[in-house]
Amino acid sequence: MIHYNLKIPELIVIEPTIYNDDRGFFQESFNKKSFEKAIGYSVNFVQDNHSFSKKNILRGIHYQLPPFAQGKLVRVVSGTVYDIGVDLRKNSPTFGRWAGEYLSDINNKQLWIPEGFGHAFYVISESAHFLYKTTNYYNKESEGCIKWNDPKLNIDWGNHINKPIVSNKDAAGSSFINAKYFD
Repeated sequence: MIHYNLKIPELIVIEPTIYNDDRGFFQESFNKKSFEKAIGYSVNFVQDNHSFSKKNILRGIHYQLPPFAQGKLVRVVSGTVYDIGVDLRKNSPTFGRWAGEYLSDINNKQLWIPEGFGHAFYVISESAHFLYKTTNYYNKESEGCIKWNDPKLNIDWGNHINKPIVSNKDAAGSSFINAKYFD
């Protein structure tokens, strides 16, 4: 397994080792010991989620506030997405900054998004199956959403973004300035 930090050090890309042969491939998609060594601390995943989205779907920017804050280990098993994390920790030197990575069934990269971060992704391929582990259970009252195109965040979604399709909930998200943050 290879791992490296994005421009926000807490956002960590993980590349599992893939063993290919004429029959196909094998990969260990999660190993608690290796994962915790890569991020530098222990986590307890409590839930696995699977999302299917069509081309041009943009989901997020979502987060859960304490006591239901969630860390997420995300990956794509079919298709390609551009995935981003936004630092929402008020006392962080990278507060209000974002970093992104392309995740696909070709590169098999995973992205660790710890508690205190917002999360969003945009589907580039015709469709995408997106899987993620969470460190806490979903709680509707703790949910937050910031608009994907908030000018203060100024996220560069790249040239591939083309009339993103967002849910009513995401379209009604708050501005970054009016969002609730992590202490």
